[in-house]
This record gives sequence, structure tokens and C-alpha cells, in this order.
Amino acid sequence: MTSRRKTGPVQAVRPGERVATPTDADRASRLILPRVSRTFALGVKMLPPKLEAPVRIGYLLCRIADTIEDDLAAAPERKAQLLDEFLACFDDPRLAEEFGLCITALSSADEYLELVATTGQVFLTYRMLDEPTRFILRRWITEMVQGMRHFVLEHRHGIRIASVTEFRRYCYVVAGTVGHLLTDLWHEHSGAVGDATYARLLEDCEAFGEALQTVNILKDIAWDCEQENAIYIPADLLGAAGSGHDALLHVERRTANRAALEPLMRLAQDDIERALRYIEAIPATALRIRVFCVLPILFAVATMRDLEQSDAMLIPGGSLKISRAEVRALVVAGSTSTLTNRTLRWLVERVRKRPFTFAGS
Repeated sequence: MTSRRKTGPVQAVRPGERVATPTDADRASRLILPRVSRTFALGVKMLPPKLEAPVRIGYLLCRIADTIEDDLAAAPERKAQLLDEFLACFDDPRLAEEFGLCITALSSADEYLELVATTGQVFLTYRMLDEPTRFILRRWITEMVQGMRHFVLEHRHGIRIASVTEFRRYCYVVAGTVGHLLTDLWHEHSGAVGDATYARLLEDCEAFGEALQTVNILKDIAWDCEQENAIYIPADLLGAAGSGHDALLHVERRTANRAALEPLMRLAQDDIERALRYIEAIPATALRIRVFCVLPILFAVATMRDLEQSDAMLIPGGSLKISRAEVRALVVAGSTSTLTNRTLRWLVERVRKRPFTFAGS
């Protein structure tokens, strides 16, 4: 989930200019985070200090690549070139400092252009991390970016997912890789996540990331179609229901389009269940990691509850968001009800039934 909220300008170094100090770069990355994702910024604050910086930096690097992939102004070949140049920044600090020049080719919202302009600073904070952490971030971000590059060139006129198989491949590229990245960081930096726990987490780490991606796709159907020239609902599901990509937002096809979403709804619920198993496998002694993982899953559960009762995502200009009051309540409840798996399951089942808010909200 992204945020348009302004928090004051980040003092980004102009493209090509040398970053002043690592402290400046770290401060810039902290300031830009809530501008590109308010909810993620909330979760990062929950993490232990040893994990806060790696997760923050990893997220910002992913969002820089995502901004390039999603941008409507750049041609596919230019996007592929920019993604290649982005990966080259891992090896060459000079290229990282100069990468922000590419914003002249992009048309994204101001806060995302600002993030791309700070690429040199984000990579400087990356180089401040220890070697094992840098290896983890580089490994999984490289796999993500290479996958993005493939989709950019394969869908030259905007993403149009053809099949459920391709849908799952896309979700792995942009979100399953993140599940691996986070799990490797837990293993590297938390004494509570030993080898046996790590092996158990690997069984469901892809589903943890992909559940969030599928829910975001379902709630943002109209936005993606109208604003991003992207349709992620598989053509084979729409065709089987008597519709197609060109009729995704047509009122006369709404019943068919709603029916086409049912397999993705089931997929999302299955992945949410696996994500909950993932969280349950994290020891209570790693409570802050559990809280970080619980919050987005609670938001996903609440969003799925509303999606199952709404057609808003299939209406031109429509959108579906859980209320700010529920977000606030879930942050509090998720931060205090995750010590045991029993209380976690109670909270999830409660959220599935009706909006979770405090009295007077």
C-alpha cells in the first residue's frame, strides 16, 4: 500500500552529485520511506534495530525497481535498460550516484520520482551493511529485477496476464522473492530463528509474500486498468466466465467478471492460510519479527473480507480500502495479540467476521 501523504521534502542529492556522508544517506532513506509506503513504515518500526536498516533498505531498492517497471512513459527497451543499469549499481558506486538521472524518462508520481532520485543514497546505505546482509539483498533483488525485465519485454503494450500459471509466476517474481529475502534476513540476524525454524519458514515464505500481492491485485483492479495500463486478472479465467480483458470494467459483464475472480479469491485465502502458518513458526522470542509479519496479513484478511462482499474494484474509478480506524485498531491489536498462536488465530477469525475497530472509532 502506498501513501500520497507529504512529510516535507527529502534532501536528495542531485543526480551525479556525490553523497555527502553515510549519515545523510541513512537519514534520507528514513525520510523517504513513509512517503512511498505509510503502512510499511509502520511495520519497520516494530523490528529489532539489527533488522530495521536491512529491511528498510531492501524495501526501498525493490520500490525503485518497481517504479521503473510500472512507469508508463518509458518504452519497454528503455525500461529493460534501466533495470540492467539498476542491477549494475550493486557493483559500481559511481553508477548508483548517477542513476537518478533516469527520472527524466519517467512519469511516476512525485514521491516515486524522488525515491529514484535518491538511488545513490539508498545504495550508500546498502554498502554500509555487513557482507552477509548485502549478499541476501542482492541475491533476491537481482532475481526480482530479472523477472521484472522479462515481463516488461514480454508485455510491450502493458501487462496483460494470460493464465493462472503466468499470474503465479508474476506474483513470485515481485513478491515471492521478497518472502525469501525477509526469511533469510530473519535467519541471519535473529538468534531465535535457528536452522530448524528457518527450514520450516522456507516452506511458506513464498506464500507469505504472494498472499499480499494477490490481495493488492484484487483490490486495485480498476486502478491498475485505468491508471497503470495493467490487467493482472488472467484472460483464461475471464474467458471461461464469458468476458475478457477488454470488458473487465464493463457493467454488463460485471457478473461474469466477478465470477472470474473466484479462483483468485481462493488462491489468496489459501496463501493467507500458509502465511499464518509462516507466522506461527516464528518463535515467540522473536516477537518483533512476528508483529512485523502479522500487520500486513491482518490488513490482507480485512481486505479479503470486504472484497468478498463488494464489486467496487470492478467499477471504473472504484477502489476498496479498509478504513483508517480499522488500520489503527489492527496495529494496536496486532502488536499485542501475537505472543501466542492461539490469540493470533482468534484475532484473525474476528477480523474475518466484521470490521475490527475500537468503541467510538
